Amino acid sequence: MRHLVFDSPGKLHWRETPDLRINGDRDVIVRPLAVARCDLDPAIATGAHAMQEPFAMGHEMVGEIVDVGDGAGTWSPGQCVIVPFQISCGDCSNCVAGRSNACTSVPHGSAFGLGRFGDVDYGGALADLVRVPYADHLLLALPDGLDPVAAAGIPDNVSDGYRCVAGPLREWPGAPVLVVAGLAPSVGLYAVAAAIALGAERVVYIDHDPKRLSFATEFGAEAREIPVKALHDLRLERSFPIVVDACVFERGRTFALKSTAPCGTCTSVSGGAREATVPLSKMYFDGIRYEIGRVHARAIAPAVIDLVTSGRLNPAAIVTDIVAFDDAPEAMNEPSVKMVFVP
Repeated sequence: MRHLVFDSPGKLHWRETPDLRINGDRDVIVRPLAVARCDLDPAIATGAHAMQEPFAMGHEMVGEIVDVGDGAGTWSPGQCVIVPFQISCGDCSNCVAGRSNACTSVPHGSAFGLGRFGDVDYGGALADLVRVPYADHLLLALPDGLDPVAAAGIPDNVSDGYRCVAGPLREWPGAPVLVVAGLAPSVGLYAVAAAIALGAERVVYIDHDPKRLSFATEFGAEAREIPVKALHDLRLERSFPIVVDACVFERGRTFALKSTAPCGTCTSVSGGAREATVPLSKMYFDGIRYEIGRVHARAIAPAVIDLVTSGRLNPAAIVTDIVAFDDAPEAMNEPSVKMVFVP
């Protein structure tokens, strides 16, 4: 079999390795059918987001089961599944509580396509085969009639956009939402789509990219074309109780926090710079909650799937490029709102 390996910034290539085999009773072997490019992947490939190489890439995956362990539950060869990107066992206290990004049965941070964790490398989705541990818990059935290309982003970016607004909208039903976009392009747009699907009375989307602005308008948002450098001095006509920081840049985060209404919530989809300034004094006075951290992918994905199958959320709406696996090394860094690789 082969998998796509990140060797160093700007250098991706296919590497041949022995075919994967079942290692544990709860394992299954999956053949990827569609692999979405996460917003983080181009930053990894170029070296903008430093990672310890080499490792196999790809972590947003829909696949077909080709082999199963004796303890893999009801799964069987031929079934199509959605594979949340973080490894979680389903049994530890964090998993039971829905904190599936912090499973205590595996090294902290364990995931597909993001390198080695401790002494374990779970491999990447851009491969002929992927071994999935804890499959009886981790896997989710691909709903009948749902195109794998449409579902490929659910393991991470679609779920991430959803969680940015779903919890806050439960606290503030129908409240207006502000999405400040930038370096997490698909997550920001998925947040827009989810907010509208969940009943936000108004969604304002700020970005500098015309194509993404067009998608936001099609979803029903008020799209405003504003470059990142202009955010420093920008003042909106009102504050928002729900804000999503998908910009990643310092100015975007500062603007997002400045635009959050008293007692509101601002959710960041990235840690941004290693050293970042946050206006803690003003946030304290205003009672603003700033949430930062990885999505709990396995815990949240079922609600996202329900929203998709109901027809209220269409992840495929922003897929701009479908690329063959063979072309992945060259395409990984090409401009695209949302790219999906297929074998």
